[in-house]
Amino acid sequence: MMLAQSSVEADGALVLFSGGQDSTVCLAYALDRFPRVETVGFDYGQRHGIELDCRKRVREEIVRRFPQWEDRLGPDHMLDLRSFGAIGETALTSNAEIVMLESGLPSSFVPGRNLAFFVYAAALGYRRGFNVLVGGMCETDYSGYPDCRDATLRALQEAIRLGTNIDFVIETPLMSRSKAQTWGLAHDLGGDALVTLIVERTHTCYKGARGTRYDWGYGCGECPACELRAKGYWEWVAMRESG
Repeated sequence: MMLAQSSVEADGALVLFSGGQDSTVCLAYALDRFPRVETVGFDYGQRHGIELDCRKRVREEIVRRFPQWEDRLGPDHMLDLRSFGAIGETALTSNAEIVMLESGLPSSFVPGRNLAFFVYAAALGYRRGFNVLVGGMCETDYSGYPDCRDATLRALQEAIRLGTNIDFVIETPLMSRSKAQTWGLAHDLGGDALVTLIVERTHTCYKGARGTRYDWGYGCGECPACELRAKGYWEWVAMRESG
């Protein structure tokens, strides 16, 4: 699901890009649709820097493996939000174990993270001339994070529009897709080459593990992010094999 349809009118998009599976699929989605694409990442004090390292490599591999997108991919922007992460005390910004909290949310939830990301992205987009912001949020296969919900991002889009007097559009191409369908979208956009890039270069594991390479990519194989990625991969493989 996308919060609004703007691809036909806009000449560019700013992609929230973490170096993970979902944001890489969103980057390919934007490059397939827009003549001008830039990326923005956030250092919010995450417990490991693996995904920040992966961002650069994924961008380089996108250009190398998909020359048709090279001229469309513009600069990358890295924003410092470490003070934001410091106030959260979550499993993604400290060495705390990932457990379920009394609120019903996992301790990996960083309160307001996606809200902050889009506000900062809108400020950057305002300056760079982008009114389309693309993010990999999903409310189908996710951990119950309230800032991944379509209703949340619809409200945020309206607040950003009112606060900037610009018709910003938040596009979330993965919102209604399962993780298996996200693997399928990657294949639709870039074939086996994009799937291989995601497996080899992107990072999803909450623990930052890169020592073991599974069929679906690198990770610890046990955290919720690894379990979801693996489950989606094998479901997608089964769907392909069944025709």
